[in-house]
Amino acid sequence: MITIRPFQDSDAPALIAVFHRAVHELATRAYGPEQIAVWSELCPTPEQLCEIMNDGRVTFVATNENDEPVGFTDVEADGHIRFLYASPDIAGTGQVQTLYDALEAKALELGIGKLYCEASELAKSFMLKQGFSVVERRDFELRGVPIHNYAVEKRLRPRT
Repeated sequence: MITIRPFQDSDAPALIAVFHRAVHELATRAYGPEQIAVWSELCPTPEQLCEIMNDGRVTFVATNENDEPVGFTDVEADGHIRFLYASPDIAGTGQVQTLYDALEAKALELGIGKLYCEASELAKSFMLKQGFSVVERRDFELRGVPIHNYAVEKRLRPRT
């Protein structure tokens, strides 16, 4: 089982590893080698990740029984989710659901009315199960390599 807690600067190196493992081991189901390579290059450095995660956004880290980070997510004040990455070790086990549920609960608590993100092919399936809708497919190039993702969003309504 995982534990959910806020981001700590000391998590950054492990979360960079989670990002790379997710991209290199999971995204290969939907993206080719060149696409994986340019996507992987988008990973922030540990210093950049600390700066991003400490800019006022809400952050959550999933840790395993050894307190090792195995997933992370965030939400900005306007409802934008920049990160939702999980280690292949927990992907498909239902534990990413626990991470997402913590994020959505906090967004509701903060009065955020809509969540939105740019979802990969694999993340799109997960987000649709959470009640998100696809706004559009986004085809673009990264360093000359064609790639795509999906703009997805979900209206939040307080639970009664």
